[in-house]
Amino acid sequence: GKKVFPQPAIIELIQDKRKQKKFFDSHSIPTAEFILVEDRKEIINHKTFLPAVNKLGREGYDGRGVQILRNESDISKAFDAPGLLEKLIDFEKEISVIVSRNEKGEISSYPAVEMVFHAEANLVEYLFSPAQISHTIATKADQIARKIIEKLELVGLLAVEMFVTKDGQVLVNEVAPRPHNSGHQTIEANVTSQYEQHLRAILNLSPGSTSIISPSAMVNLLGEDGYSGLAKYEGLEEVLSLTGTHVHLYGKKLTKPFRKMGHVTLLGRDRIELNM
Repeated sequence: GKKVFPQPAIIELIQDKRKQKKFFDSHSIPTAEFILVEDRKEIINHKTFLPAVNKLGREGYDGRGVQILRNESDISKAFDAPGLLEKLIDFEKEISVIVSRNEKGEISSYPAVEMVFHAEANLVEYLFSPAQISHTIATKADQIARKIIEKLELVGLLAVEMFVTKDGQVLVNEVAPRPHNSGHQTIEANVTSQYEQHLRAILNLSPGSTSIISPSAMVNLLGEDGYSGLAKYEGLEEVLSLTGTHVHLYGKKLTKPFRKMGHVTLLGRDRIELNM
């Protein structure tokens, strides 16, 4: 008898990448070509589909449950469990749009951000807001994000991760029905943070302004490769002395390689200053 947002049926759909992909396909939402597979043996039967990304249907998170299979010799490391093969996209950029929807059906979206992934850990290492993309690409990405949350009828916040291909296509990679790593910079850099926007949505309040106050970059603080144990923070005072720098530590006592331990948001006048 209690309302739960986002709705449990939507969570069930999204936490299974196979169902997620079929949802995109059934609603004409652009995404990479894919094949559903049950085990490693079935992947062997689709070797002509390679190069592809092999994803577990369930339980993948932050780079886990994802393998790139470039040729037949890589099939030995494929997941021997229900999942999918997704055509490897030669993309130019990876972007994300965070969108919200309340029970009244009011939809609001943030300007797209540009994400850079850690080559080894396959998770967001840093991002820039706003993304350096054309108005046409930005409009496409925004329309796709709004279409997904509308078709899902989701109440709350939805992060939509997308590829921008070299020929100007925008393809959905994955979605997450919650405040997301690609929206942390909104705490300082946008009028309304993603967390406030989520609360506004589930309380059926009108959405807050998503306007950018300042261009920004967000850097994930990841556990150092090769070390596990009690967390130690080095260089904190030096970082805090920099103008426009905001450090967020997550209070995790233990660290391990590539574990998200916090993030730093940098505010600047433009992309050039942020790159410095």
